[in-house]
Amino acid sequence: MAQRRPLIAGNWKMHGLKADTGWVEAFAAAADTGACDVLVCPPFTLLETMGGLLSRHGLALGAQNCAEEAEGAFTGDVSAAMLADAGCSHVIVGHSERREGHAESDALVRRKALAAIEAGLVPVICVGEHRAERESGQAVETVLAQLAGSLPDISATQLVVAYEPVWAIGTGLTAGPEEAQAMHAAIRAAFPGADRDRLRILYGGSVKPGNAAALMACPDVDGALVGGASLDPDAFAQIVNLAS
Repeated sequence: MAQRRPLIAGNWKMHGLKADTGWVEAFAAAADTGACDVLVCPPFTLLETMGGLLSRHGLALGAQNCAEEAEGAFTGDVSAAMLADAGCSHVIVGHSERREGHAESDALVRRKALAAIEAGLVPVICVGEHRAERESGQAVETVLAQLAGSLPDISATQLVVAYEPVWAIGTGLTAGPEEAQAMHAAIRAAFPGADRDRLRILYGGSVKPGNAAALMACPDVDGALVGGASLDPDAFAQIVNLAS
């Protein structure tokens, strides 16, 4: 089995001003990043500023979304090529807040992921079920269908999958280690051959220092996509240190 290096990603969502960029130095002072990769996804307005600061500490820069188009008359959109030009290496696509709040379909997420790949970025493709789907026993079926519709025809080494149960995002609820492992194993099994062993699958959904260790101890959990806790440099550093 291939050795997968853990990845801890912070999704700042719609938070952060220039005055908050001291976060980088505070985080770097508290974190041991020697045994894992760290990705920070601030809002578009901070990409240029944060990118320079992050790179000094060997930390990767990501964006929270990209357009499906390469360029053109699309007011307000930001292309994957623009993100790469700003220093990004990754981009989140298909987050449930985009799927629900902006009616993004699996097909659109797939086109965005492909646009990211074509621009040299690694897409972090998010999938996850609602509470009703889990309670009805349809969680795995729902997530695998979402994944199949969202994946471009590329190698697993070119992407990251993030499993984020919708019912756990921003609610304080978290899938238990057994639930997380079962879903991550099902996602991994959906990939062919050697690709499945190389694929990095992150868990997201109210990840905190108090639950991160148990989640990341699961054999098919390769790190975390962290929301609210990533805004606190000390809390995020604790999560990173647990993965190292």
